[in-house]
Amino acid sequence: MKLTQLALAAAAAGILPAHAGADLIITNGKVATMTREGAFAQALAIEGGKIAAVGSNAQILKLKAANTQVIDAGGKTVIPGLNDSHLHIIREGLNYNAELRWDGVTSLKQALQMLKEQAARTPDGAWVKVVGGWNEFQFEEKRLPTLEEINAAVPDKPVFILYLYGLGFLNQKGIATLGYNADTKFKDGVVELGADGKPTGKLIAKPNAAILYGTLAKTNALPREQQLNSTQQYYTELNRLGLTSAIDAGGGGQAYPDDYAVSLELAKNGKLTVRTSYYLFAQKPGKELEDYQRWLNQTHPDKNEHLFYANGYNTEGGGENLVWSAADFENFLEPRPDMPREMEGELEPVLRLLIKNRWPFRIHATYDESIDRDLAVIEKVNRDTPLNGLRWFFDHAETISDRQLARVKKLGGGIAVQNRMYFQGELYWKQYGAQQRQMPPIQKMLAMRIPVGLGTDGTRVSSYGPWPSIYWAVTGKTAGGLQVWQPKDVLSRYQALKLMTQGSAWMSGEEKLKGTLAKGQYADLVILPRDYFTMDAEQIRNLESSLTIVNGKVVYAAPEFRQYAPAALPVQPDWSPVKYYGGYQNK
Repeated sequence: MKLTQLALAAAAAGILPAHAGADLIITNGKVATMTREGAFAQALAIEGGKIAAVGSNAQILKLKAANTQVIDAGGKTVIPGLNDSHLHIIREGLNYNAELRWDGVTSLKQALQMLKEQAARTPDGAWVKVVGGWNEFQFEEKRLPTLEEINAAVPDKPVFILYLYGLGFLNQKGIATLGYNADTKFKDGVVELGADGKPTGKLIAKPNAAILYGTLAKTNALPREQQLNSTQQYYTELNRLGLTSAIDAGGGGQAYPDDYAVSLELAKNGKLTVRTSYYLFAQKPGKELEDYQRWLNQTHPDKNEHLFYANGYNTEGGGENLVWSAADFENFLEPRPDMPREMEGELEPVLRLLIKNRWPFRIHATYDESIDRDLAVIEKVNRDTPLNGLRWFFDHAETISDRQLARVKKLGGGIAVQNRMYFQGELYWKQYGAQQRQMPPIQKMLAMRIPVGLGTDGTRVSSYGPWPSIYWAVTGKTAGGLQVWQPKDVLSRYQALKLMTQGSAWMSGEEKLKGTLAKGQYADLVILPRDYFTMDAEQIRNLESSLTIVNGKVVYAAPEFRQYAPAALPVQPDWSPVKYYGGYQNK
């Protein structure tokens, strides 16, 4: 169908307004409304931060007033802004400027050269850190760096490198700075010793990542002023990749309200450029119920007035960590951990509290064995404190069974899936053997009409880049090219994009507000440099934005739209890796 015909169909559907006076008009685009598959228009109008109309150039230009800004898309594809349903955006904002990102780097040689160069400009006393977002399969060499290579690249500055949830690497200077020795012990994890009885620099997570996060916490943090700058830089980086919304899943070491203060300050000053909702993550093992009891009286959401809000649009949310005993970290270098016997007794009172107070909740669960036990507790609580439509969902759910999906459906739950298998498919197959069933079983979820949102789980394991997640969904391949899904399981490009727009909006209770380009929706959209719907699938993972609009305002513009670009914010500190390399290496 031609664009003009589609525009007339849009008018017939009642999405063209009767009044004029748009703030911003986009013309000459291939506008993917995402209201249904194959629905494209030519232009759209924005007024008051929302979509006012969608239609043909001629129809939309009738809404042009004296102060209307008009942007010619030049035939490029326009999509709703991407929405990551599981991103550790608040925590990464505090740390982004202090991290060297290997996300998207295609060779180990290049990664080590970046490490060496960054060390040369890093001042004494500061760490050189690579904190997740990469694996060996993305490199041409298909291997991890050796400790010898890391020490050769950086002999004189402390280095910490995080690899998934499995390993950490310290150079010799890092070992000395931390004071690790043969007597250094962690409850969960191993400091590897060499033949000489001294630490080699390798940290091994067993069965969870406590040793890795505990070590990372001992490295330097940015001061408050630089955290403000870092958060703005990170949000701009996400805008560059086409992200306009994200749901923060909390995280270890991310305490409320202290670690949320930077994002809240920026939001109140109108400086956030990604709509950010958040769940609250219990921090202290054995004290989780106390956390949630305190937060019930402590949180006062802003109802999205500043693009930053407690989850559920006008209510709070709990998770992804409800209780520590229910966590089943996906370290595929080690066998699956069993949750302790006391898990049910700790999870039940937390769930009763949240459901009684109508708090949405999310639960981290990788394996079907864990999901079975989680569901039993949810079902028990539901019998006398009914969920009754309360928004809740599992995160990850790679090996969830059909029977468990039926139980989720009955309880009104959803599933937030991420491309963790894009990064760890090879490791899972090595640990458990080749899989015939789709992991996670997205097609089965969709067939059962279970709400599904797509995300990344960036940044400390997976990358925060949204396009590799969409690439994985439409190809079924890992970063290293392993075909982990059968052809029948891959998603159409429309399905994949829908899951990272409208699908993810369900997880924050906003599926009626964003995810499509239709009248009344938030004016969050992206102009792409290439047509996502027809381009070579192998290039999808390298996509970025040409122009990103959030709440009706341009927040990022590539060189071809430089006249609309907001003023660039200088990076702090001056030695930050972000100043020299940026973030995701998708060039």
